[in-house]
Amino acid sequence: MEGVLELIALEAAGYMFLVARKPTFAYSLEYWVRKFCPMKKTDTQTEKEMPAAGPPEPEPLVAVPPEPLTPEQLEELKDRAAKAAEHWDRLLRTTADFENFKKRAVREKQEAIKFANEGLLQKLVSVLDNFDMALAATQNTQADAAPSLQAGINMIYQQLKRTLVEAGLEEVDAAGKPFDPNLHEAVSQKETAEVPEGQVVEQLRKGYKLRDRLLRPASVVVAKPPAD
Repeated sequence: MEGVLELIALEAAGYMFLVARKPTFAYSLEYWVRKFCPMKKTDTQTEKEMPAAGPPEPEPLVAVPPEPLTPEQLEELKDRAAKAAEHWDRLLRTTADFENFKKRAVREKQEAIKFANEGLLQKLVSVLDNFDMALAATQNTQADAAPSLQAGINMIYQQLKRTLVEAGLEEVDAAGKPFDPNLHEAVSQKETAEVPEGQVVEQLRKGYKLRDRLLRPASVVVAKPPAD
């Protein structure tokens, strides 16, 4: 019985001693545990301690020696080179011809615009000759020569009119026709009951067209109903 009491007393004394020195005991215990029983590192700690892996190094290039060409391949390459040179020369000649064509087309266009009225003027020259002869006849005219002078002037007028018609000139005759704003220009209105309202009563000046294009509208007087 006494032995048991001694053991209990020793354990109590040891426990009190450990409690009194708890911080130092805990530190010492942790030190010896870490020293003799190291803990296994976690994956996160391992990843942090491992250096970052760089990009993979490229594989070194290995020089491959070219295969020797056969005589047939050499002949084929020579033929292709000759054809390429021929096509290149043809391309240069075609480009030069096209540039010359463009320059010639521009020059011909300018000349066509510049001399567009050549044919018309050639026809009008003869009309001017007849006018010169008529003016010369008026200087030496006598009293009984008036009818012949009038006939000559009428012939010149018909010749000029025929020349302009051949060039595409058309008269716009508006007398007695309904007013058309596309072809006529109303200068004034006249009250009358003899013709319907909106009809051309009088044509003051003729209009002209160049084929389908209006050159000058006819100047007209348009009828309107009389005032009551």
